[in-house]
Amino acid sequence: MPQLDTSTWFITITSMIMTLFILFQLKISNYSYPASPESIELKTQKHSTPWEMKWTKIYLPLLLPPR
Repeated sequence: MPQLDTSTWFITITSMIMTLFILFQLKISNYSYPASPESIELKTQKHSTPWEMKWTKIYLPLLLPPR
């Protein structure tokens, strides 16, 4: 049975890792990030849903003090 030649494994694995690193760096560098995320203000919108009034009607008597 012939012996497995492992002399080229180091250069193969090293070149593969370097290639993956370069590809990931190129892929990540295509993203554009905002300069300062703190300065952007998010606008909150009030969504009116049909169950909001129902919940207040149901639970409003529970908020009243007992008689």
